Amino acid sequence: MTQGKVYLVGAGPGDPGLLTVKGKLVLERADCVVHDFLVNPALLRLTRPDAERISVGRRGSAERMRQSAINQLLVERARAGKIVCRLKGGDPFVFGRGGEEAMALADAGIEFEIVPGVSAGHAVPAYAGIPITHRDITSTVTFIAGHEDPEKESSRIDWAQLANCPGTLVLFMAVRNLPRLTQALVDHGRAPATPAAVIQWGSLPSQKVIEGTLANIAAKACSISTPAITVIGDVVGLRKNLKWFESLPLFGKRIAITRTREQASVLRQELEALGAEVIEIPTIAIRAPDSWEPLDSAIRRLAEFQYLLVTSANGVSNFLARLMACGRDSRALKGLTIGAIGPATAAEFVRAGVKVDLLPKEYVAEGLLAALGGHDLRGKAILIPRARVARDLVPRALKERGARVEVVEAYQTILPDLSRQQVARMLEPAPDAITFTSSSTATNFAKLVGEDRVVETLRGVLTASIGPITTATLRKLGLSVTVEAQEATMAGLARAIANEFLRNKK
Repeated sequence: MTQGKVYLVGAGPGDPGLLTVKGKLVLERADCVVHDFLVNPALLRLTRPDAERISVGRRGSAERMRQSAINQLLVERARAGKIVCRLKGGDPFVFGRGGEEAMALADAGIEFEIVPGVSAGHAVPAYAGIPITHRDITSTVTFIAGHEDPEKESSRIDWAQLANCPGTLVLFMAVRNLPRLTQALVDHGRAPATPAAVIQWGSLPSQKVIEGTLANIAAKACSISTPAITVIGDVVGLRKNLKWFESLPLFGKRIAITRTREQASVLRQELEALGAEVIEIPTIAIRAPDSWEPLDSAIRRLAEFQYLLVTSANGVSNFLARLMACGRDSRALKGLTIGAIGPATAAEFVRAGVKVDLLPKEYVAEGLLAALGGHDLRGKAILIPRARVARDLVPRALKERGARVEVVEAYQTILPDLSRQQVARMLEPAPDAITFTSSSTATNFAKLVGEDRVVETLRGVLTASIGPITTATLRKLGLSVTVEAQEATMAGLARAIANEFLRNKK
């Protein structure tokens, strides 16, 4: 059997967007992922569905794996021929025991590679608005492992030298020892009035920053638990002008999104870019039709049609997939006038190299009909691949204008396999807002939590709708709609939510 290889990959400090491109490639390729407690669970979604995932312990858990056992695990998986991703918080070689693991692999004759990560030592202060160096303040910075007791006789850290160093001090893992560490620095000559900050869960929407001085920071941050980074130095004073992350409009807000798991990423990215913590409650699952024959038959007869109208991204992707399955490609669409209900639907065509001829100003069925307003449709054949259950407005209106309309099922939406208990756990603690991007996400959410309980479940939660049709459905369910997007896109919905929270701040 060919021996495998181990990649020691830095996952960054918490924000999944700080994973390096190379780290992402390794995660996507790995047969086995061995990960720490502090690794953001969102990164594990990058792994292959069949990849083995092994957690090597949780903070404060008796189940935490010893370092020697982790080393042996990496060796065993590599000897079994696996590509192993050892995913570690921050950077593997900055207080991450990556050196120990690399030595164990080298001693065992296992091929390995280091994929550096964004260290919490500089990234976490950056998210708190603290540059660890500044030309006018200091050009030196020292990273320190803060779990060592400064009072022990055999300390490897020269606290007297650190106290008299004019630069920035960044302490890792210092929460428990912070009173003793700060006192040691004061005792050895560091000014008690030196600015200091403790940053918990840095780079994440749950980030919390406690500011003080060397003399009082331990007392002020006594409620802080790990993970946390402590910064000591005059650069901390720059935070009052540079705290960009906490100034984002949705910082600290917990927002639930109800799209399918496959389609949640775009809205998630829009909301996270505005500082929100996002939780996914998939209310729809996409499934293939019971039979592909009606769609395949229409594809075989494409020459009969003059128009192809698609009202969802799922409709486009499944239509194009069946086009290929029938032995044809995008050239078969030549001569068709192609209409898409909105930018996301059009983007699916564009990715396949297909030009979209009709894109309405309003991204709803009525907008698509308006875009066709100047077209003489008498006698024209129109193909509409869509979900099994959908509004009949477009086909009915087109038939009234003399068109021959053929509606074929390209996919069906079903209720996901989630229990009420699972959904209740997802909603704890209660989100600040919840988004609905279609009528089906609203009705399915009500079914998942119970139609008799949906109003109570969302009491006090800002309810955001992507447009008037979804809003009407939510109101039929008895829900008040706080926000409706002016533009029916994921970006438009995110902006509407952000604007509402900003208004409430004033």
